[in-house]
Amino acid sequence: MDKKLRSSLQASPESFLSSATKLGLRSAKASLKSIIYGITPSSPLSSSLPPALGNSISQSIASFRNVRDSGKSPSSPPTKRRRRSSRHAKNRDEEVTENNESGVLRDLQVLSHISFLCVSHPKNALSPEDLLPAVQELHDNLILFESDSILLSEIANLCEEWWKDGLEGRETLISQSLPFLLSKSLALKKKVDVHRVYMLREAFALFDFEDESIEDLKLLMIRCVIAPLYLKTEDGRKFVAYMFGLSRQLVKEALAMIRSQIPFGRKSMLEIYGDIVFQAWKHVEGESRNEIENGFLQGLIEGAIHASSGALAASIRRVLGGFINQRTTNGVEKLLFRLTEPVIFRSLQVANPNVRLNSLHLLLDTFPLEDPDATKETKDTILDKQFFLSERLLTDDCPEIRVVAVEGSCRILHLFWEIIPSSTITKLITKIFDDMSHDNCNEVRLSTLNGIMYLLGNPQSHEILKVLLPRLGHLILDPALSVRVAVADLLLLLRDIRTFQFHKVVGLDILLSTLANDPPPVAQKITKLLIPSYFPAKVTPEEACKRCVTLIKRSPKAGARFCEFALSEGASMSSLLELVKVFISLVLSRNKLQEDQIESLLVAAAYLCNNLVTEPFYKTALEELFSGGKLKCLFAVAATGPSQSSVVNIISAISPDAAAEFVDECMAQVKDCSGLSEDRERQEKVRSVHKLILSCDWFDDMFDVLTRLLQKAAYECHIKFATEMPKQCVPSMKRKKTKSSFKVSAKEKHVSGKKLPNMFTSIFEEAYSNAIGVAWQIIDLLKSEGTRIALFRSKTLELAFFSLKVISEASIVHCMYYEHMDTTPILAYSSLALHLTLQNSSLIGAKNKGFHFSRSSSREQTVLEQTMNHLLTCIEKLFQARDGGKSAKQTSECKKNHKKVANSCQQKRREPQTDPSSTNDHGTTFSEQKRISNVIKMLTAMLKFIVDAATMSLVSNNDARFLKFTTIYIQYTISVIRRHSQEQSQFNDDDLRGTFLYLKSSLTYTAKFLNLVLANTSETSPPPPEAHHLANFLLDLIISVESHLGSGYAARLVTTLKPWLPDLVLALGARHIMKQTLGGGTQSTDSDYSELQLPSWTSVLAKIELNELTNISSIEEAERVPEPDKHLSFKKLVGMITLLLKGNSSILDAVGKIFMTGSAVALESEDFGLLLGLLHFVCVKLVGHDHRGWKGLDMMLASLEGIYPEIERLVGRPSSSENGSQKLQKARALLEPIWINYTCESEESPSRMEE
Repeated sequence: MDKKLRSSLQASPESFLSSATKLGLRSAKASLKSIIYGITPSSPLSSSLPPALGNSISQSIASFRNVRDSGKSPSSPPTKRRRRSSRHAKNRDEEVTENNESGVLRDLQVLSHISFLCVSHPKNALSPEDLLPAVQELHDNLILFESDSILLSEIANLCEEWWKDGLEGRETLISQSLPFLLSKSLALKKKVDVHRVYMLREAFALFDFEDESIEDLKLLMIRCVIAPLYLKTEDGRKFVAYMFGLSRQLVKEALAMIRSQIPFGRKSMLEIYGDIVFQAWKHVEGESRNEIENGFLQGLIEGAIHASSGALAASIRRVLGGFINQRTTNGVEKLLFRLTEPVIFRSLQVANPNVRLNSLHLLLDTFPLEDPDATKETKDTILDKQFFLSERLLTDDCPEIRVVAVEGSCRILHLFWEIIPSSTITKLITKIFDDMSHDNCNEVRLSTLNGIMYLLGNPQSHEILKVLLPRLGHLILDPALSVRVAVADLLLLLRDIRTFQFHKVVGLDILLSTLANDPPPVAQKITKLLIPSYFPAKVTPEEACKRCVTLIKRSPKAGARFCEFALSEGASMSSLLELVKVFISLVLSRNKLQEDQIESLLVAAAYLCNNLVTEPFYKTALEELFSGGKLKCLFAVAATGPSQSSVVNIISAISPDAAAEFVDECMAQVKDCSGLSEDRERQEKVRSVHKLILSCDWFDDMFDVLTRLLQKAAYECHIKFATEMPKQCVPSMKRKKTKSSFKVSAKEKHVSGKKLPNMFTSIFEEAYSNAIGVAWQIIDLLKSEGTRIALFRSKTLELAFFSLKVISEASIVHCMYYEHMDTTPILAYSSLALHLTLQNSSLIGAKNKGFHFSRSSSREQTVLEQTMNHLLTCIEKLFQARDGGKSAKQTSECKKNHKKVANSCQQKRREPQTDPSSTNDHGTTFSEQKRISNVIKMLTAMLKFIVDAATMSLVSNNDARFLKFTTIYIQYTISVIRRHSQEQSQFNDDDLRGTFLYLKSSLTYTAKFLNLVLANTSETSPPPPEAHHLANFLLDLIISVESHLGSGYAARLVTTLKPWLPDLVLALGARHIMKQTLGGGTQSTDSDYSELQLPSWTSVLAKIELNELTNISSIEEAERVPEPDKHLSFKKLVGMITLLLKGNSSILDAVGKIFMTGSAVALESEDFGLLLGLLHFVCVKLVGHDHRGWKGLDMMLASLEGIYPEIERLVGRPSSSENGSQKLQKARALLEPIWINYTCESEESPSRMEE
């Protein structure tokens, strides 16, 4: 091939070009390079080849045009339909045309490459002047070859080489090649293409960017501004920066594109934009620089101050960081001062807290803000002003501003300590230590510690900090966990600085107390702090163990927690193994050890064993250590619950096989259930036993014991209350006639009849108390995956479930009459139903055996549905008993039921037939407060069950029964609070505290349920009307609590409700939104007024508004609410609701309709105080007087049509009440401007339509 080409070259250039085109580019490429580069300047080919090449290129291009034009002849429509097989086949002429085109393009590929080789000849053997016509013709026809990417690349390479070599006429070879290269770099996204564009950047300056003909090129260049590859590569960023110097219009468009990316850009991208704009600013002059400074940067500074959100402001500052971080560059400092100074100081003092916060961030970023050309006095004045405002913002009303001010002040001190006057340093740092560390906001105290830790990075601050740091010691006891964690971090930092001693900041006793009682995040850090002192690695293991024992003897609980984290904080396993040996030896010797010390040694040993058993070597060593009966000796020594629990944990971790000898003790711990749900120490002990039993495969035996306890309690409920027993429980509950069943001594047989009932009652109480403990254990077992799986595999699970059913029913129905009724069985019953449903278990109720509900179903119910229906039925019975529990009929029926059950049990036990509503089991009065507390507990447990099931999508959120139950619960709570206030009976502190906790939980569950209901709504499925009623009752509840229990309790409820306010607001408007969705329109009707019973919170709101009205007459003064500050929490809640409503006009319209409807009702009943109060709220706070605020509020404006004319009529009517007349006139004054504008617009609308 090479010889053939060389021989043809010797013959003539035309022959050579013809041979080369026949071979094709791929075949001839290597040979062409060696042949062309072999031509010398003195060779005749150096003068003859360029003209021949030009002729060949011209002929090929002409041939390509002819072939393409011939293929474009209009085709006549087909005379008949093609066959299916040939419908999409090309005709013969089309195929010939395509073949000819591809052949010409292949020839041009070869000719273009030869041209490139001629231009790039290492010895410049061929004259550029001779080659230029051929190259120019290829360039000018570049757009014709868009279908051939290879040819396009060859021509672009040729033009690029021509430009880079600086050959004459290069400016004529860029108009087509540059757009191609730019488009290719954006399409293929290769770094090499970006580099090529950057290397040709100077060629872009030849374009006239004011000419409309290069609009496409401008669009490609603007695309580079947002192209990720251009932003990531250095050449790409340089090219984008270079673009800014080409045209003022291009600069404007590029800056607009950057500005549009700020709200959505990532941090890295925004920083790149800042750097690009800075580099562009450095190199441009004139109008382009002015556009960057006074257009873009000035806008960014104002945007950073007035941004609507902190995230947007931060994004803007990242772009500004491109200049702020380069402030040492000549001109940057003066530019920042010129743009920032006129706006920032004023913005730091405005009323809007968001503006102040944004301005503070900007001040801290640009600090110190100064004019480099100003005098020293002027600079000092500006600097003092910045320090003054920074100190002032430390005491700002907004906590977010104080947080930033504290950390910002510490940052300023860290960076500029040397140049800040000592008086300013003292003033700032004293304020931070004395005031900010005691701030009532957790985040401010946390920022104080973070700022001090940052300040410690400047060694010059250490002298003054030595004196001040002890003032932060109290924060180790801070109620906020994050603050305590930060204090621990501060102490760790001080430990590593030689000049500080951390125990002078926080005393050792306080540290040990914190270590003993704080959660792991704090305790682990304190362990790390103390480990060099109490278990150092640099001393012998014996000495380290001795120090650790000293720690345990000094503070037993702290020593045990220290051992819990010792391994994770760097202690070696071998040293810890020696420590375990020392601990066990001390416990077994009991040498002058107190009980709490023995307990802590065992707890510490359990922690260490759990850490060591992860390594087989150390597990074997521990097995040897505890061999020979040591475990039994340890169990005998362990006298307290935690110590016994620790021994059980050691057995579980090291040698579960050795646990057989402890089976009786373990089962005894499990069976001793009475009072377990209230005893945390015993709970930990029982958890340890569960763990051991599971590891020893005794779980079925244990759960069988627990089930028997539940069955006994269920049977006692059946005997005492005539509660129906499911069939599954009956066979196993038949009592054996043995001496062990209810064994009674001879003395007990002759006791008086008055004491006999108490004996039977004590049997029930004992069984019920054990059932509560078993229920707690079931709840705890469901939390862990291992025990949960074992529980589901148990053969007695069905019996346990149905026993819980009986106990739960008795607990709910009779909670008003028996003080000790508890919610734990209900929680266990509902939790078991939830987990069984989630596991798709078929263990229970496959045929609905044992479940007897009044309502029938056309399909089989799931376990969850059966449980839900059963509990709702129990709640119904509870409320029926509450409403008529003292009636003779109920008492008679109760007696009959008891008698029937007693006969069925062959009269083995006779229950006392006393009135349960008056006394408890011991004959003492069962207070009404206790009754209420019990009922609220039961209702809260039921509400929790409903919300949990709805959250897991196991039941329908829109089930009317659930909304009805929730509404009844809130109504019951309101009525109870009001009734007790009217009867002047007060809750004692303990009862009220406990009841309020349940009420607070109920409020959270109710709000969450509202959220779930509203989440499933859509245009086709509007929110149910019950959601509207429930939202109104929630607001009524807040008012009732504040009126009768105090603002403190109401404030806590408002805080609880705050995260759910959007759902509450949406639910308030649900009634009118639903009407509008269903096509009800916006017209007000009489039914809107008559059918609606106004919620009480609207009247309270009206009274609050009346109290706030100015210029109150003496008549009005007499009618003022006696306690104007009585509803502070409710006012705060209404303020938050108002802010939310102003953000959505459609929801505002729906909720505002409530106030307009209330105004109409007040007008109809002539309650002019209610009318004025509601209209004052709407026109002053909710919407405003300005008619523009009413635009789009169609439902509210429609209501206005019925209200304003009626007010006008009543104002003109003679009235006997001067007070009422004054209120009507004020109400008219509020609505008049809105009514006038509304009527004017209504009159204009028809005329516009006619036009």
